[in-house]
Amino acid sequence: MSKFWPFSTPGIPDDIFIRDQVPMTKEEVRVLTLAKTRLAPGQVVWDIGSGTGSLSIEAALLTPGGTVYAIEKNTLGIGLCRENANKIGVDNIIFIQGEAPGVLEKLPDPDRVIIGGSGGCLSQVLQVAMSRLKSKGRLVINAVTMETLTLCTAALTGKNCDIIQVNISRAVPYGNYRMWRALNPVYIITYQETGVRSQESE
Repeated sequence: MSKFWPFSTPGIPDDIFIRDQVPMTKEEVRVLTLAKTRLAPGQVVWDIGSGTGSLSIEAALLTPGGTVYAIEKNTLGIGLCRENANKIGVDNIIFIQGEAPGVLEKLPDPDRVIIGGSGGCLSQVLQVAMSRLKSKGRLVINAVTMETLTLCTAALTGKNCDIIQVNISRAVPYGNYRMWRALNPVYIITYQETGVRSQESE
């Protein structure tokens, strides 16, 4: 638990994070993503395409004694991720600048994988993440484009997965009134590893 965020629930407000021009998972979508990820103390978590680090930081708060690997290819993004982690006061994140799937090779096998960006290599990233995921592990993908959704559904056909579409609107001031402002729809795709890994794969 962080002194900055002394709550047991996720949902750090968006304006707390230093963002610049780097994409960020919005608060409400972040909460649903973390709920689907089903985090617990001691887990190893990969956050691929961590951006500003909003998901990495909240995941780190929910996995005391565990380690979150924040993987981001963008120099500005990884810098902001570090800055936000320092601001909020989490110390169980390891920051990795580089492109997946290449940088995943030397990481420990994950209990949980979150994919928010893949740099155009989603098929390869999915293949590596699913092959490395521990028994009963979970993989959660946030997709904002139809192309990403299509690729994920094709890759996960016949596997234990579910998909939800999230539509969030926020009330914002408009003169003396308030009006709804919609956020971009997001697809949250969840894959559950149910098989028992063989010794060779471990």
